[in-house]
Amino acid sequence: MARKQEPVELIGPRVLLRPLRLEDWAAWREIRERGREWLESWEPRLEPGAADPVVDREAFRVRCNAWDRQRNFDAAYGFGMFLRDGRLVGEVSLGSVQRGPFQTAYVGYWIDEAHAGHEYVPEGVVLALRYAFDVLALHRIEAAIVPRNAASRKVAEKLDLREEGTALRFLQIQGVYEDHVRYAITSEEYRVREADLHARWLALV
Repeated sequence: MARKQEPVELIGPRVLLRPLRLEDWAAWREIRERGREWLESWEPRLEPGAADPVVDREAFRVRCNAWDRQRNFDAAYGFGMFLRDGRLVGEVSLGSVQRGPFQTAYVGYWIDEAHAGHEYVPEGVVLALRYAFDVLALHRIEAAIVPRNAASRKVAEKLDLREEGTALRFLQIQGVYEDHVRYAITSEEYRVREADLHARWLALV
């Protein structure tokens, strides 16, 4: 049964994570329209007949509501990533939450091309990891990245996530089932590295 969970804000020294709302559509649309080639090369293709939230405000509302429902079912947690001055610059998510003996989720992220290179994403991911392990009590967080996506892999490497190998034809990307390099961190590893991760990425919090 779903349980109503209030949206949370995860606050770092430079970025803030919170669920996207309908009023964020204009800013989200502008980033996504301007950066289609930069972003969509690494994303699954929309289902045939599905409305595109980049051009359809109602589809964006449905997308936001879907994230809300998943949060209430403890199935996934999606966050817009904002600079502390309120500008939207990307998204970070904890998806495919599995409970029972797994206690795991996948972390995903993207950044506006205009704001890439400022290390906002590693900070946002560390905020998500802290939430995953401290609040959601998950045991393992994974990231799966297309091998040629050097920018996303650099985030995993900066955070020293453990590389576990390549999963063949793991996920549909733009209509093709692509291999993905898999990275992970467990709660045990996080506790050992927690102070260092916070010192580097959340030092002002």
